[in-house]
Amino acid sequence: MTTTAATATATAAEPGTWTPAPGAAPLRRMIAAQAVQETRQLVRNGEQLTLMLVIPLLLLVAFSLEPLVNFGGGYTRIDFLTPGVIALAVMSTAFTSQAIGTGFERRYGVLKRLGATPLSRQGLIAAKTATVIAVELLQAVIILLVGLALGWSPDASPAAVVVVPLLVLLGTAAFSGLALLLAGTLRAEATLAAANLIYVVLLGIGGVVFPLTKFPAGARPLLELLPTGALSTGLRGALANANAFPARDVLTLAVWAVVSVALAARFFRWE
Repeated sequence: MTTTAATATATAAEPGTWTPAPGAAPLRRMIAAQAVQETRQLVRNGEQLTLMLVIPLLLLVAFSLEPLVNFGGGYTRIDFLTPGVIALAVMSTAFTSQAIGTGFERRYGVLKRLGATPLSRQGLIAAKTATVIAVELLQAVIILLVGLALGWSPDASPAAVVVVPLLVLLGTAAFSGLALLLAGTLRAEATLAAANLIYVVLLGIGGVVFPLTKFPAGARPLLELLPTGALSTGLRGALANANAFPARDVLTLAVWAVVSVALAARFFRWE
């Protein structure tokens, strides 16, 4: 018995022999694993899919079939609506859906258990943002195809290949930060009510389906500073008006993204 144990010890010490290496996985692997799990949960939730995909598509189809009105700026109805609905899809996924889902995860103790793992707050935010981006890619493809089927004719410059992803990425970061700030500081029921209320308000005043020119002149500068207003206006300029680079909208979204993510990382509570 003693000889066998000594032999086993010697064998385990030989070069090239596998030995356990306890410790946390690299941050990128933890984020990737969490993002995969988040995506699986999201695509299995019918209510979330309705909010993220069905509602934007219904608005696109319904408003595009309404009698033509003067939208201003030389836009046709479908040219105005398609970029706005893409902005709405970003808000639906990155803000409303994520805030509600995370709020109830926190209520049921899921986040408390995640807080006991090596995954940091910043890592959780990164994983949720990666999940949102993956869903948004699917949303964008479907919305663009439906818009083209309804007669949308984009007038985009070559710079749109860079500008549109940049706007969507900044908008996603801004809305994700706001969602996690809301879900990480309020009770689940309060988060549900606040997220839905903000969704409806920004749908009405964010330049998504109604032009900002329809609002009083004194209110327009403030509405353009909202993340929805900046995202919809920037996308519309890049896709429907051949604007090379909507610098003001990019800057507005960048400020929202930096501030909201910083606040979420600072005040997010696991319990």
